[in-house]
Amino acid sequence: MGDQFNAEEVLKMAEQIEKNGQEFYRKASEAVDDFEVSRLLSDLAEWEKGHEALFASMRNDLSRDEKRQTAIDPYCEAALYLKAMADNHVFRQQTGESPSKFEEDKSTGEIIDLAIQFEKDSLLFFLGLERLVSPMLGKERVYDIIDEEIGHIAYLEKQRTRLNAR
Repeated sequence: MGDQFNAEEVLKMAEQIEKNGQEFYRKASEAVDDFEVSRLLSDLAEWEKGHEALFASMRNDLSRDEKRQTAIDPYCEAALYLKAMADNHVFRQQTGESPSKFEEDKSTGEIIDLAIQFEKDSLLFFLGLERLVSPMLGKERVYDIIDEEIGHIAYLEKQRTRLNAR
């Protein structure tokens, strides 16, 4: 793969990250005892599911230019590379970031902080990719993903304030 991505590739990574997040939050919701926190984590899993569908829809609406390959890939290795990138940048279970962390961190604040950190990691991942997508290959779509990730963080900040007030 070259050093540039198109919007289709970035959206595929976004879909995979949302899928990973959905599974992560679902498992985490089962790992905590606090009903309200469990419900929040379950809601986050559903939100990730919705974003996965949104990004899939965005990918289906791409123009031919936004799907144009940036490198020759006769062995179809790009798809494996993109999945590996998405799997290794956010919700990384192999590095100890697993739903069991929610069991260990019993306080609501720590749980929300961990969720916010995952969303910030996702945001930073896409901010880094934004530089690798040219305008004619769909840079605007990357901005759409970034806006969604910022929305995740804002939502979690509001939930932290609400849960801390109870």
